Amino acid sequence: MRKSIAIASLVGASLLLSACGSSGLFNRSRPDEFAVQRQAPLLIPPDFALTPPAPGAPRPVDASTAQQAQEALFGPAAARSSVESSVDGKAGIAAPSIRSTVGDPATATVYKGSVTRDIIAAPQGDGREAQVSAGN
Repeated sequence: MRKSIAIASLVGASLLLSACGSSGLFNRSRPDEFAVQRQAPLLIPPDFALTPPAPGAPRPVDASTAQQAQEALFGPAAARSSVESSVDGKAGIAAPSIRSTVGDPATATVYKGSVTRDIIAAPQGDGREAQVSAGN
């Protein structure tokens, strides 16, 4: 009798503890609470002569939560100045594969000398221990 009670309690305890695990019978997929987006309230347009939107077209009032947060933090996008526009026009468009081209070992690079190599390989710090040596 005592053995059967001990075995039953052991089985019951193991079933209760198995619910604490993240795999097995009690595993379930949970929704991401940060991916939920609020819907804009329904509004009655003041002009009833408006044409209805095309089916499946996005609503013009809705914006993603990321876009709303960015506008709340930084404000709307500022217009570019004439200098910025001219520099952007003169710079042109970079090749889409520029990052893989630069990282390719077959890409030819210009040797800038040992000074540049030493600057790049210098240890990180605030410069208190910096030493200068003048070449003679």
